[in-house]
Amino acid sequence: MQAEKLILETDNNGHLMQQPKLPANARLEAIFLVLEELSHKKKRQPPADIAGKGKIVGDIIAPVVPPEDWDAVQ
Repeated sequence: MQAEKLILETDNNGHLMQQPKLPANARLEAIFLVLEELSHKKKRQPPADIAGKGKIVGDIIAPVVPPEDWDAVQ
C-alpha cells in the first residue's frame, strides 16, 4: 500500500477547485479531514463576570521568596 497526502480546496459551493491527478486503473480509499483555518478560530474570551477585573499589584517576574530559601539551589 502506498500513501499520498493531498490538500484539496473547494469553492463557495463545496466543489473542488482543481481535480487531483490520480493513478490509472486503481482502487482508492479516501478519508477527508476538514482543515481549520487559523483566521477562522474564535479568540478565547474570559467570562463576562470577571473580564477586565484583574489587577497586577506587584512585580510579576521576580520570585516571591529569595533564592536562599529554595531547596533546589542547595
